[in-house]
Amino acid sequence: MSDIPRSERPAMIRERLHQALSIESLEVEDDSHRHAGHAGARAGGGHYNLRIVSDDFAGQRRLQRHRQVYDAMGDAMRNDCIHALSIEALTPAEAQSQPPEQSE
Repeated sequence: MSDIPRSERPAMIRERLHQALSIESLEVEDDSHRHAGHAGARAGGGHYNLRIVSDDFAGQRRLQRHRQVYDAMGDAMRNDCIHALSIEALTPAEAQSQPPEQSE
């Protein structure tokens, strides 16, 4: 998995999530550049921010939603392809009432 070039990893993340969930909208941000020198970055793992909107999250708590995302990512989370994943998982109704988190 770590042989996937970093530039192709956001597309891999999108593909896996679309295969596992019914997605209304998805934003994937590669934040790896902000973690230069970090142990996970040196090992080749990337840092990514997700904002995912899906009806599949209805009636679920935050932890359950995150588990769905981690399950969809599979082995990419267990090797050095993805070192850190920040997840904002919302239902469509929640997304309408909550603007996207602002990056610094």
